[in-house]
Amino acid sequence: MSDELQHTVLNGTADYIAALDTLCGLAQHNLCVFEKNFEDIGFNSEARYNTLRHFLLASPSNRLHLLAHDAHPIMQHCPRLILLLRQFSHNMHIYQTPRHLLHLTEPFAVADEAHFVRRFHFDDPRGVLAQNDVQGARVLKSRFAEMWASSSPSVSATTTGL
Repeated sequence: MSDELQHTVLNGTADYIAALDTLCGLAQHNLCVFEKNFEDIGFNSEARYNTLRHFLLASPSNRLHLLAHDAHPIMQHCPRLILLLRQFSHNMHIYQTPRHLLHLTEPFAVADEAHFVRRFHFDDPRGVLAQNDVQGARVLKSRFAEMWASSSPSVSATTTGL
């Protein structure tokens, strides 16, 4: 694999889903994803499940952090993510943003502070897949860390209230 900076323009939902698949495959240590609700962007596909499972099995220090404005659709429409959370609750976390962050409408994902996928708006599937863009990835990772610090756990690996 080349370490050359590469940006790929994304022109639709299929491009975005493929870019997320690529990014998940590139992750070696950590993967952070911010989305509105994770609905209809491939997080319940068998291929993505297998990629994320392999990533989490590769090392106990690998981390998968998912951040959503609304985490309820994850519980309703992404049973494979819930399976991953049950198996890897020690290194996978799903948080929900507080109300004061709902104005943020640019979804993004960052892998290993080197690669990222970014869309311009939740309602706009256009965006970019950046590989080996350390500077851009660090900016997004920093933004993610700030959002994460203000957010709270929203989806649990266990069923409560029975």
